[in-house]
Amino acid sequence: MFLQLSDYLPNVCLAYNYILLLLVFFCQSSVNEQLQIHDGKHRFPCEICNKTFNGKRLLVIHQRIHSGERPYSCEVCNKAFSQKNNLIKHRRIHSGERPYSCGVCTKAFRLKNNLINHGRIHSGERTYSCRVCTKAFRQQYHLIMHQRIHIWERSYSCEICNKVFSHKSNLIMHQRMHSGEWP
Repeated sequence: MFLQLSDYLPNVCLAYNYILLLLVFFCQSSVNEQLQIHDGKHRFPCEICNKTFNGKRLLVIHQRIHSGERPYSCEVCNKAFSQKNNLIKHRRIHSGERPYSCGVCTKAFRLKNNLINHGRIHSGERTYSCRVCTKAFRQQYHLIMHQRIHIWERSYSCEICNKVFSHKSNLIMHQRMHSGEWP
């Protein structure tokens, strides 16, 4: 048996019941919006690039790319950001705050992601594997750089001898040979 509010308060006025009904409606509306966000269907298209989003808030944030709007600015250096979260992370540069600490060696980080990557040093975890040679890496960036070897993408060339390299660091080491810095 379900009890109603009127069972507890028999003299509740009609206006109060109307307000409760509105609250239930708006809460249900919010619940429906949340369900739509998580159902994987993208209902909010960008009118400029046609990319779609599953939440209106995500669309608004995306549209700042096209408009160049950066409503959040740093009080110290005036650098502006399109998202509040990025400003919060940026402020840590000025404050020196490092809220994420390693439980093994107590090294501290400004960004949670940096702590996660650092933790892989202690655990030995290498999450990112090359599909060609199965070599594994702790960071996705290192895997991407490695994969250039297999696809022969050589985007760094020596202006002196035209030799090409897949990594900028290898080009710099090579250039030392021409400059005489190399022992």
